[in-house]
Amino acid sequence: MGDLVKKITLQNGAVRYRTMVDAGRDENGKRVQLTITRHTKKEALAERARIQTERKAGTLIAPNKITLGEWLDQWLEYKRRDIEEATIRTYRLALVHVRDRLGHIRLQELTEDHVQDFVDELVSAGRRSGGEPGGRLAISTVNGVLAKLRSALRRAVVRKLVSVNVAADVRPSLADKKTDKRERPKAKPWSVGEVQGFIAGIGQDRLHAPLLLSLMGLRPAEVVGLRWADIDLKLATLEMVNTRTMPGNHYVLEKDAKTAAGERTLPLPTPVVDALKKFRALQARERLAAGEGYTDSPYVVVDELGIVRNTRHLREHAYRLMHALGMRRVRLYDARHSCLSYLANNGVPDHILAAWAGHTNASFTKRKYVHVDVEDMRPAATAWDGFHGGDRNPAV
Repeated sequence: MGDLVKKITLQNGAVRYRTMVDAGRDENGKRVQLTITRHTKKEALAERARIQTERKAGTLIAPNKITLGEWLDQWLEYKRRDIEEATIRTYRLALVHVRDRLGHIRLQELTEDHVQDFVDELVSAGRRSGGEPGGRLAISTVNGVLAKLRSALRRAVVRKLVSVNVAADVRPSLADKKTDKRERPKAKPWSVGEVQGFIAGIGQDRLHAPLLLSLMGLRPAEVVGLRWADIDLKLATLEMVNTRTMPGNHYVLEKDAKTAAGERTLPLPTPVVDALKKFRALQARERLAAGEGYTDSPYVVVDELGIVRNTRHLREHAYRLMHALGMRRVRLYDARHSCLSYLANNGVPDHILAAWAGHTNASFTKRKYVHVDVEDMRPAATAWDGFHGGDRNPAV
């Protein structure tokens, strides 16, 4: 045992005891050996025994010099196994703030205080203007950044790079949440009456049919990704298997449905079938009128010359119609919320609602997309009339 520990003398004359111990292999498969230096031989041997015991138990966290920024790069590469490139880009953008403020810190030296201070600063001055921090960042945005950081650190725990996830219990403060709620009210989806008013106002619009598809709960990327081959007008069904997204609103990315649940077959309401038949007939007339100037395309949403439209085109067209009709402007994606709320409030079972939306989890659909407004609660007020005795004759 004496050969395991060497007595050394430092330049200042102090005596120390040093030993080496095998700690396994690092992320790249390279052998890791730890140098232990203590004041006494007993302390050096005790530390050596601790490391060997933890290694045998699979709980050893070997020291490493990797920074948080370097680990985030490795984590994003790992995530490519599970998510699409467009989502990786979103993750990378969300983690810009983390890299700026915390990326230089060694992963094993990162503390909960580091993360909490970062979150507080991000809320107060996280918005970027010309590359510099500016105004308050939305709490929802901060929570999105935190969620990705937590996920990266959970993976670091699994890989035994750190022992604990220091971001696990970090949250924006209650005061910041209240300020955010006061200063940044959430956009309110259309009510049922507003949706019906919009539908009534766009009956003669060229894109009446695609807009009806948006108003039956399809995502904008699903609408512009729809091809005529995906629609069976005789059976009144459509297959949702293709999307055309715009990452960062810069370029079009065509891909399959967002998730396995997103690949679904939906029955078409009669008004939507009728609108699609008219739209297809209109496109046939446009093709004849344009002659050789027409671009043949498999997509449903094309312009008068057959050129395929994207989500930005559809969104801006809808905004112009809302303005012309004097209606409150909402995102088409928020209109999706209104449609799913209508189905839920009219008794459609949760599992059907989730399948229609293209979700795997019914509780997520109801939590995220179903909203109850004051008119939805009117029957409850009527029920209270009976409870309060509103249907009885007043006492004489």
